[in-house]
Order: sequence, then C-alpha cells, then structure tokens
Amino acid sequence: MTPSIHHLANGVRVICDPMPGLETLALSVVAGRGAASEDVARSGWSHLLEHMVFKGAGKRSAREIVEAIESRGGSVNAATGYERTSFQVRALADGLPLGMEILADLVLRPTLDADDLAKEKGVVAQEIAEAADTPDDLVFDLAQGAAFAGQSYGRPILGEVRSLKPADSRSLEAWRAALYAPDRLIVSAAGAVREEELLALAQAAFGHLPAATGAPAPLAPVFHAGAATKTRRLEQAHLVLLTPAFGAGDDDYFALRLFVEMLGGGMSSRLFQEARETLGLAYAIDAWSDTYAEGGLLGIYAGCAAADADTLARVCARELLGLTSKVGVAELARAKAQLKAHLFMSREQPLSRAETGAGQALLFDRLYSAAELAQAIDSVGPADIARVGARLLAPGLTAGAVLGPKSASGAIGAFEAALKAG
Repeated sequence: MTPSIHHLANGVRVICDPMPGLETLALSVVAGRGAASEDVARSGWSHLLEHMVFKGAGKRSAREIVEAIESRGGSVNAATGYERTSFQVRALADGLPLGMEILADLVLRPTLDADDLAKEKGVVAQEIAEAADTPDDLVFDLAQGAAFAGQSYGRPILGEVRSLKPADSRSLEAWRAALYAPDRLIVSAAGAVREEELLALAQAAFGHLPAATGAPAPLAPVFHAGAATKTRRLEQAHLVLLTPAFGAGDDDYFALRLFVEMLGGGMSSRLFQEARETLGLAYAIDAWSDTYAEGGLLGIYAGCAAADADTLARVCARELLGLTSKVGVAELARAKAQLKAHLFMSREQPLSRAETGAGQALLFDRLYSAAELAQAIDSVGPADIARVGARLLAPGLTAGAVLGPKSASGAIGAFEAALKAG
C-alpha cells in the first residue's frame, strides 16, 4: 500500500500512509512555519503558542485534553522548529477520530486564557534558564547566533523573557492565525489508517477553514563568519565548529548527508577514529548538518579538556580537508549503509513516517518512496563527495562557539586558520 497526498479546496494537504499489520497509528498536524518567521519583537512566540494550546482548547481544559487521549491508550505531544510546528498524537487503531478532534482543537481553537498565559510565560522562562544552565545546549545557541547573526535563524527558538513579555491573548491569537494558516497546513497519518476515514475526518476538521495565506516565508538564512565565546568554570570546554552548507532541495543533499556521516556520523567516522581513538582528545565528538528550505550549515561538536581545544579544532579542520581531497571506496560504502539503515529504520515507525511525509509535502509537494531514496544515496560517488567538500569550503567562512575555561577561547580561530592553511 503506497502513501498518498490529497489537497483540500482551501489548501490544506492530507497525507495517508497505511502500514499493514500495525495496531497503532500516528497523526501529525504540521504547520509549515515556525520560529524563523518571527521578527525580533515576537522572538519565541511560536514556541510559547505551542505551550499555550495545551492549556485549554475547544471545550476541554488542559487536564481533559491529556486525559481524553491517555484514557484511550494514546499520547499527545508537540514541537517547534525554525521552519515548522508539529502537533502529534500516537494512538491505537481506533483512535483516529479522537486524535483528529483534539489536534484540530489545539491548532484552531485554543483558549489562550490570560491567567494561563501569565503562568506559562513563567514556565517558559524556566525552560530558557534551564537551557542557559546546560552547557551542551547553550553552546549550540551561541554558535547558531554567531553563524546567523541578526537573523531569525540566529535567535533561540525559545526566545527571550523580554520578547515574550508583551504577548497577550489577542496578539497570540493573531499570531496563531498567521502561523497555522491553511496554505501551509499538513494533516499526516501513518500506521493503522484507512484513506476514506482519514479524508472524511480531515475534511470535517479543517475543510471549513477559508483559504488564506499566513505568515510569509522567512528570508533565506545567510551564513556569516563569527565566533561566540563564553567563559565558565567548567570541567570541559564545549566546542561547536561550523561551515555554511545548502538547503534540503539542493541536488547535493544526499552527498552532503554522506559527507557528514563519513566525517563524524558514528564510531567508524574520521573524527571519532582520529580525535578520540587515536589521539584521545575528546570523549564526545560528532558532525551533523542542518538543512533548511534554503541554506544550511555543517557542524562539528566536541567536548574536551580546555588545554586541548586548539589542537582538537585543528584536527577537525584537517579531517574536513582530508575528506574533501580523498574518499575511500569502502568508507563511502559504509556511510551509504549507515544512512540507508537510518532512513529505513525510521520508516518502520508510524510517527517518523507521518512527520517525514509532512516535511516532504511542505518542501516538494510530493512523497518519496524508499526505492527513490535508496537510489539517490547509491548514486553518490567519490567525485560527488569531493564536490560537496569544495562547496562547503569555497566561501571561506567559519563560525562557532566555545563555552568553558578561558584558555579554550581561541579554538574557533585555530579551526579557521587550519582550514585556510590547507
């Protein structure tokens, strides 16, 4: 049974992805807007709104929402990102009607009570404080802010206490209407779902909305060179090293994913083997890529002794350069196997499939089969990896952050200098 995508008259899209043999389902209602659509004055409002809809929606109180779902064996959750906001229900096979009803209430009919809003601002303030107290959270926010300074992509998704303070029930409702407008709304279900039932429920829940265009697409992120350092009395220095990358729709997307896998994706990766196993410079080290609709970045994270920070940064630069110049056949084959395993294992989980389908619909207005993904991965050759490396390094830009003892503060400069030296 193949997944399908349908368009309601008002622009809402509905994805049905049956998985025969399952007794459970996942339902996601995904809005294709998030923190990147915020201006400075509304920084953090998308995340605050995500919190607030659970305080009461439709005819249910906060407690009644979770009790209704959990009494039927289900669970409900949500997440806010830079480019999307997602509301999710996991349920038994007969839980689709209730799941659709509750998610529609959360997205379309939140109470947004003023007293609840005042309390929830305090809760989010504690969440912001917790992130600031957690080194391996804070260092990523610092690095993101350095790479995308002055842009929505450079501001924390949680926002700041001062930017949340002006939000009231009326302004937050206006932001809800803009953020969750039909033109970027996806209803996606996977697992024990039937197409006829899903379409009927989606039409009843969302088809009545007038066609509307909501919050505008954010400006494409522009990567800037920059370094953020924060001195703290910690046992370790935390490093994030960044270079610019490209968007999810780029022809080199899968080559980039494989590049990252070989660089720092697992225990056989170059960074892990060299920095940890051979040199003993770090306990934790890995690489990743963030790909937005347009633009992105490649990142390396490591925790190390402050005295080793500069040396470790130079090792990271050396491995990045080395991967750009030479790729082993066995190494590439291993990375392909790992990436396919990750993608295919995620396809065995209903929630992952529902979320992935929504993401594909938002970016491409179509769904990709497992065979298409495997072919795209298998078609990448050593020359493609070299080209990706050259593209990453061509702008000559680096950014990042160092959090920890003052003696580690030169690591970003050491990384940049090592890359330029070649």
